[in-house]
Amino acid sequence: MLPKLLFLNDVSMSAIVAYIHYLGIILCFGALIFERLILKQNLSKNETISIIIADVIYGIAGLAILITGILRVKYYGQGGEFYTSNPIFWIKVSLYILVGLLSLYPTTTYILWAIPLSRNKLPVISENLVKRFKLIITTELFGFAVIPFFATLMARGIRLVQT
Repeated sequence: MLPKLLFLNDVSMSAIVAYIHYLGIILCFGALIFERLILKQNLSKNETISIIIADVIYGIAGLAILITGILRVKYYGQGGEFYTSNPIFWIKVSLYILVGLLSLYPTTTYILWAIPLSRNKLPVISENLVKRFKLIITTELFGFAVIPFFATLMARGIRLVQT
């Protein structure tokens, strides 16, 4: 079991973990929308840095979702068996992994943008790259919009096949 903080009981910890989980989803969604709206071929230095910062926020929030999701399954939810025996849980987890994998290409590119920025130059961004990233980000946004739907089905015990 996790170490207990003196002033928090299980109900309080459950609420805090759920809050951080939901906040992570909101921050991921917001960061992706920001990236999608700002991304263009001729970014200014401030816009480039803002996209990199938004992607860092996205990564930290995605990690918070993962950690709090595990905590909810193991300690603060309805028990691991409830989740892991439901195929909808695995669909939700698979979507999360897919969205995370999709983000690797833009994130790696944003990290590489630090090289020209460190030389006080702007990265060269082709029109094709902008289109590709916008498609990837739109797909990620769709994933983040669908994942909570599966979570609500799962939380209510809805399964693909009733047993």
